Amino acid sequence: MKKQHLLYHYTDYQALDGIVGKAQLRLNNLLNMNDAAEMRLFMGGLSSAVIERLQRDGAQEALKAVKKLFQEEVKKEFYYSAYAACFSKNRDDAAQWERYGNHGRGVCIAFSKELLQKMAAGIVSLEEVYYQADMRTHKLVDTFYELVKDSRGGLKEDPRVMACLEEAWIASAAFKHPSFASEKETRLVASPFSKKYFDVEPCYHISTERIKKYYPLDLRKMCENARCSLEDAIDEIMIGPESTQSKAILEDYLKDTGMGGLAGKVAISDCPLRRSYTTS
Repeated sequence: MKKQHLLYHYTDYQALDGIVGKAQLRLNNLLNMNDAAEMRLFMGGLSSAVIERLQRDGAQEALKAVKKLFQEEVKKEFYYSAYAACFSKNRDDAAQWERYGNHGRGVCIAFSKELLQKMAAGIVSLEEVYYQADMRTHKLVDTFYELVKDSRGGLKEDPRVMACLEEAWIASAAFKHPSFASEKETRLVASPFSKKYFDVEPCYHISTERIKKYYPLDLRKMCENARCSLEDAIDEIMIGPESTQSKAILEDYLKDTGMGGLAGKVAISDCPLRRSYTTS
């Protein structure tokens, strides 16, 4: 039997109810996440690498134009922002519990990577995050450099240059600094700006502190397209190491929400991340 590759989504119980009870997965704005600066870091690194090559060539006019173009582009960050749901290859991982699993009080949902890949379609894609500090070796540096050198008019008027910039913004959604490499992250990503037609309507989560925009994915529809069920796509539901959740009640919840096939897939974390409780 072929070994199944799994991707782990660390989250809280409200999100679990959304995924299992409502068959809805939220894609959140990357700018609202704890690694929000990564898109900016990617564009800054790309700009610096191209500028460095132009400086070596002594191409002063092109150099000024590129600096101005990137300065203007970074101001459009929100327009180009991507939306994503994040997964890790790491099972029952202390760092993941702390950062994304409500400090160990949440839950981890294991998805089949193969089925997620089949479920991702259209504007939504499953992207493995790459970790790179030195942008000089990135393929887009060569592409952008050659376009700038070949451009005969203003860069903003050259559709090839603007298309390359759009490609760069899309690529930035799957980029993180190497200091995060231990997360081994994969993202289900949508870049609404990159398609003329996106049939998912945005929603807004309103809390006492702020309003957040997100895109809800219809997991039932995605599963139908992939010819699988949501119960097939989920391999395990793990209760966090600091969670007070009863395993029996979680199993009852799954049965009563019509997802009884998942009741036998509930596990309890073995991670020794239990700082809240002390013995006397």
